[in-house]
Amino acid sequence: MKTAVRYYSKLGNTEKIAQAIAEGAGIEARSIVEEPALPEKVDVLFLGGAPYANIMAPELKSYAERLTTELVGKVILFTTSNWSRRTVLALKKLLKEKNIPVEEEYFYAHMLNISGRTEAAKEFGRKMV
Repeated sequence: MKTAVRYYSKLGNTEKIAQAIAEGAGIEARSIVEEPALPEKVDVLFLGGAPYANIMAPELKSYAERLTTELVGKVILFTTSNWSRRTVLALKKLLKEKNIPVEEEYFYAHMLNISGRTEAAKEFGRKMV
């Protein structure tokens, strides 16, 4: 099964969680800034980001809008923030409208407890692949 972890992170919190999820899944995480498109089809895509000013980052939205069922079998979401899970909800809606399956379970880490959630993120990566 081909799996990928992609994320958008301005402050580094989401990047830390993405790296932990990737470690648990036994793969490498990549920023959507460094790799703006999937190079090949994946069965499972872990995709994450955080809300900025309470909205999804435009870079993450644009990335998700370019995903298709020909590129992704299923998406598993993750987010970091101080309280809002809006990014997960917005991504879930966008992807489902494109008929891309989205796992109901997602991973959340509060921005003030990133270090305290990395082990749980690794376990999430292991469990979901």
